[in-house]
Amino acid sequence: MDVDLTPKLPKNVFGGDGGSYQAWCPDDLGMLKRGNIGAAKLGLQKNGLALPRYSDSAKVAYVLQGNGVAGVVLPEKDEKVIGIRKGDAIALPFGAVTWWYNKEDTELIVLFLGDTSKGHKAGSFTDFYLTGTNGIFTGFSSEFVSRAWDVDETTVKALVGSQSGKGIVKLDGSIKLPEPKKEDRDRLVYNCEEAPLDVDIKNGGRVVVLNTKNLPLVAEIGLGADLVKLDGGAMCSPGFSCDSALQVTYIVSGSGRVQVVGVDGKRVLETTVKAGQLFIVPRFFVVSKICDPDGMSWFSIITTPE
Repeated sequence: MDVDLTPKLPKNVFGGDGGSYQAWCPDDLGMLKRGNIGAAKLGLQKNGLALPRYSDSAKVAYVLQGNGVAGVVLPEKDEKVIGIRKGDAIALPFGAVTWWYNKEDTELIVLFLGDTSKGHKAGSFTDFYLTGTNGIFTGFSSEFVSRAWDVDETTVKALVGSQSGKGIVKLDGSIKLPEPKKEDRDRLVYNCEEAPLDVDIKNGGRVVVLNTKNLPLVAEIGLGADLVKLDGGAMCSPGFSCDSALQVTYIVSGSGRVQVVGVDGKRVLETTVKAGQLFIVPRFFVVSKICDPDGMSWFSIITTPE
C-alpha cells in the first residue's frame, strides 16, 4: 500500500464575511482519489448564505455545529425547506440543488462526504452555482438568458451584473427567506444525536447507524454512515468492513490513538487523531482506536448503504 493514510485537515477554498468553504485535497489525502471519495466543510457566520448550487456527486451532509435552514430540490421534485440542527444527517442524491443559511449567532458548520465516481475529478466535489459571479447564467449570452427567463436583455444585464458574491454571501438581516416546514424533514433528515442507539456499552461508547431503514434516500446515494461516541479511555476493537467498503472517518470531537493493519499483518498507520481531521481506511484493512481521557466522537461513511 503506497498511499499515505495520515489524517489530514481541510484547506480553505473560498470565503468572506458570510463564511467559508473548505475541502480535503486528493493530492494531500491520496485515498480520496483512490476511493473516489469527496470531503468538504461549510461554515456560515450569522446571516451567511451559501448560494444555490448542484454538485457532480451524491453526498451525505452532517451538521457538526449550530442551527440553520437549508433548501433542497431533489430531481423532479418540489423544493423542501428544512430547519437543520447539530446532529442532522441529510441525504443529498446526485443532482440535488441546495442552499444553506444561518440566522443565528453561533457559526453553522456542515460536513459533506460523498461519492465522486460520477464526478469531474476523482476525490473532489465540483459545484455548479445557479447565481453569483461564477453562476451558470454568467456564461450564457444575454439573448439566451433573456429567452430562458422571459425578460428583456436590459433586465438580464442588470440582474446578472448585480450579483457580486461568489459561493457565499452575507445577507442584510431584514431579508426574508422561505420558512422551514417540519414535514419537509421526513425521509430527508435523520438526527444522529437524538436517534435510538444501535449500540450502547456502559462506560464504553454509543453508536447510531444511518442506513436504508431510517433514511431510505441513502440507497440512492450508495452510502451508509454512523456516529460513534467513546467514553474516556475506551477502545473501538479491531475491525474491518466485510462487504469491502471503504471507511471514511471525520473526528468530530476529542482525540485518541489509531492503528491500521493491512496486508501480511503489517501496521500501515499509527498516529494520534484530533477533532477536525479526516482519514480513510482501505478495503479489508483492520482499524482500531483508543481514545484519550476526555473521550472522542467521529462521523463515518462507508461506501455501501447497507
